[in-house]
Amino acid sequence: MAHLIQAIVLGLLIGGVYALMASGLTLIFGVMRIINVAQGAFLVLVAMVTWWLWNMTGIDPILASVITTPMMFGLGWLAYRLLISRIRGSSPSMSVLLTFGLALVIEGVLNLTAGNKFKSASPSYFEESFRVGTVSLPKAQVFGFGAAMVVLALLYYVLNRTWTGRAIRAATQNPSGAALVGVGAAGTAALAFAIGSATAGVGGSILSVLYPFFPASHYEWISRLLGIVVLGGLGSLPGALAGAAILGLAETLTATYGSLGWSTLVFYVVIMAVLLVRPQGLFGARIREDAA
Repeated sequence: MAHLIQAIVLGLLIGGVYALMASGLTLIFGVMRIINVAQGAFLVLVAMVTWWLWNMTGIDPILASVITTPMMFGLGWLAYRLLISRIRGSSPSMSVLLTFGLALVIEGVLNLTAGNKFKSASPSYFEESFRVGTVSLPKAQVFGFGAAMVVLALLYYVLNRTWTGRAIRAATQNPSGAALVGVGAAGTAALAFAIGSATAGVGGSILSVLYPFFPASHYEWISRLLGIVVLGGLGSLPGALAGAAILGLAETLTATYGSLGWSTLVFYVVIMAVLLVRPQGLFGARIREDAA
């Protein structure tokens, strides 16, 4: 029983971090119907910048997100204005090709500047844990989970309690109606893309502590993020939370009672099983093809 509780707690801690990483991807799709394949590369880029800051200055990697988050907000806004806006309204395949090209550019730049070697930030608490009865809580996972929950709470507040969030949700649900009341589609889309990219500012900093990474790691991360948002339902933030929790639990339970190497396979088996019953995902809405 103790092993089961330990696995569930660790799974939920990891799932919270995954939820943050996937939130930007599902937000961008929900507003613009754009699949940002570069989100994984954004995470690795931030992880590399965080590692560099930690290595050069000793700043705590998770606290470095106060630097990397505005950096990614600016990069996301710039990427939308210079690149994404040019294919807005085109078929989804165009957004996949364009953002995949952006991911390859980021990978190439990181290879040239940082080298094709694994890196990982190891702050002083990296190997320390909190003890709660028989459960051991690694401090790195706890701090990462805490940072992720703070950002997700802020994202929820912005989307549900501010005029900006209402504008983003209005543009998502009824673009024509939003335009009639003065909500500009282009400005709203740029803001949503920038906010979605900014979530990678915190997610990448947490990634630098919890996982080793190198420039090509973005392939692994985008596959995880796409799996999470497809399972939860494309465009659904609650769905991203549910999908992330399932992935975290699949990883820790499989590692505890089987082999870590099988955890990703178990997760994708769960995705296939769910999609056979609900093709739109757990929280997704079914859309008529003639209305899409």
